[in-house]
Amino acid sequence: MIHHSEAGGAKIIIAKPNHSSSWRHNLWALVAIAVPSLAAAIGFTLLGAWPILPLAGLELGCLGGALYYVNWKLQYRHVITLTKDRIKIDKGHYAPRRTWRLPREQTRLAVTPEAHPWDGPALAIHSREHHVAVGEFLNRDDALALMKLLKAELRTGTHSAQTRLQL
Repeated sequence: MIHHSEAGGAKIIIAKPNHSSSWRHNLWALVAIAVPSLAAAIGFTLLGAWPILPLAGLELGCLGGALYYVNWKLQYRHVITLTKDRIKIDKGHYAPRRTWRLPREQTRLAVTPEAHPWDGPALAIHSREHHVAVGEFLNRDDALALMKLLKAELRTGTHSAQTRLQL
């Protein structure tokens, strides 16, 4: 998913993975699964099959942990801020975990075409000191949209074919 805006003379591009539901919807799905599962487990426990209750709890705990992990992974984003003099790239989940500041004059866009028609092109912003891949988690349409936005702002330094090594 690509969002872009302009504020105070800077263009801000936010790239983040697509996700079908929010954490709140995941919790509702977990509750919808937990109610009948725990009701059946309590029923069997009352009939004397007590090992079912901790296993049902373990199952729901694992499902909740998996839903949380997937939701956390989908909060990852790249924020690219383009100003007149600088390009700032922030990567992180809820807050920037890694930041690059590149001089705009020396910065170029590197585009590697897709290896498969369903894939999007691999994009990287590079300068003399840094080579930063951006949007590697995007689907084809979003990668093309990001490429279009970046090409409007940056010169394309390299546009190379995919190279494959065979041993």
